[in-house]
Amino acid sequence: MVSKRSIGRRVSLRPGKGWLRRNFITEIYLPSLFVRRRGIALRPQFPVLLADQVCLTWIGHASFLVTWRGLNILIDPIWSLWLKVIKRIRHPGVRLDHLPDIDLVLVTHAHFDHLDRRTLRKVAAAQPIIVPEGVGTLVEGLGFNRVHEMRPWESLSLGDIHVTLTPCLHWGARVLHDRYRGFGGFHLRLGSRSIFHCGDSAYFDGFSEIGESLPTEIALLPIGAYEPPSKREVHMNPEQAIRAFKELKAKYMIPMHYGSFRLSYEPVEEPVQRLKEEISRHKLENVVKIMHEGVPQVF
Repeated sequence: MVSKRSIGRRVSLRPGKGWLRRNFITEIYLPSLFVRRRGIALRPQFPVLLADQVCLTWIGHASFLVTWRGLNILIDPIWSLWLKVIKRIRHPGVRLDHLPDIDLVLVTHAHFDHLDRRTLRKVAAAQPIIVPEGVGTLVEGLGFNRVHEMRPWESLSLGDIHVTLTPCLHWGARVLHDRYRGFGGFHLRLGSRSIFHCGDSAYFDGFSEIGESLPTEIALLPIGAYEPPSKREVHMNPEQAIRAFKELKAKYMIPMHYGSFRLSYEPVEEPVQRLKEEISRHKLENVVKIMHEGVPQVF
């Protein structure tokens, strides 16, 4: 059943004021083509988990592997080294063929840096995939045995995995003419454990409602791409991510969506630097976990 609660908001495609004052192609895009790709793909040693432990492995960007009770969930997987013409500047932290068998795939929206058909085709092995409403046509025929589409606040149980699509402030169009495609984040309830993957979102007033409706232990929140060339507010900055974390009332925060692709004007190292300053200011050293790509972490 769909709740009458907030379903999030769609960001307009109209550029913001002053978007022509800088040239993204000459300042960011062209120089990035000549930057040597950093990072290495590790062969992770996935730990043996106790009954209710959760293991998270950050692949890079917004891609995560979640392991619980022998089940493996892959969120927003992208292993491609190019987004059409945009170069990936850090390697994925794990080789695709070093992943365990994947039981469920979640994709938060249709943007190319979150829904990568090339990666999904390689991951697909007759398991289910969950996407927002209107996104299913993009993943059909890739090798998944079932495509589940969801609206904000809808929930779905697949065995012991309980998934809810959450609202956000973003947009879902993959190209200009398909603005009907949905978007959101995912809340996972795994026994007594809970994980919230925000997807892409600017800061909005819905995080408190999400936290109240869906108690969250671990929040995966974006901190980069907050100075886009379009001058639209489509992603959170580090300070807003900390604010969202507090409003969610989560126990831990893991930052994501930075360092892999040059999608906006801020320097590559700036999101983590600003986040560390905010961590220090709010005394959150024990609860904000900055992960390294390809290194499993048990919670």
